[in-house]
Amino acid sequence: MHAMQYEFTLPADYAMDVVRDRVARTGHLLDDWAGLGLKAYLMRERGVHGSPVNQYAPFYLWNTVEGMNAFLFGGPFQRPTDDFGRPPVRQWTGLAYEEGGAAGSGARVAVRRRRPVPDGVPPAETAAEAVRETERLAAEDGAVLAAAAVDTSRWELVHFSLFAHDAPKAEGEVFQVLHLSAPGRDLLPGGRQW
Repeated sequence: MHAMQYEFTLPADYAMDVVRDRVARTGHLLDDWAGLGLKAYLMRERGVHGSPVNQYAPFYLWNTVEGMNAFLFGGPFQRPTDDFGRPPVRQWTGLAYEEGGAAGSGARVAVRRRRPVPDGVPPAETAAEAVRETERLAAEDGAVLAAAAVDTSRWELVHFSLFAHDAPKAEGEVFQVLHLSAPGRDLLPGGRQW
């Protein structure tokens, strides 16, 4: 499993209905994308769920590198790049994935928490803790799913979770989920990724 995210931070007075309309028109285009586990079309709106910014920030869990590369270099990524500019694309290697108790429900919000892997702590301990945290998040009330991944170029962990309600009990930045494309969600490997 590979995690990926890019962000477009928009002006404070940007009409976020433009983003909502765009996703409503085009979100279905990845509903059957080969190699994609899931894409959560995420948005933060200034003043909603404590967000200081307006932002469009889709988050991906990929089953294959080929699917991810076909998305980035085969055309679809060009559409948002043409409209908003080319953003840095963050990538993380999967550590854990768990379906939640509300797995069959629609996702309303996502929570992303990034944190550094602490110096002086063996990576194996950090990875094991990330697996436990993924299990804990997936067990929370209303959890649709939870995942953990690591960027070893920065030694940064990311925890990503989806919830079926607007009041998740998870720390991090809260995003509204506008659409979920999940053609290969059932193929995402559950549990620990090594």
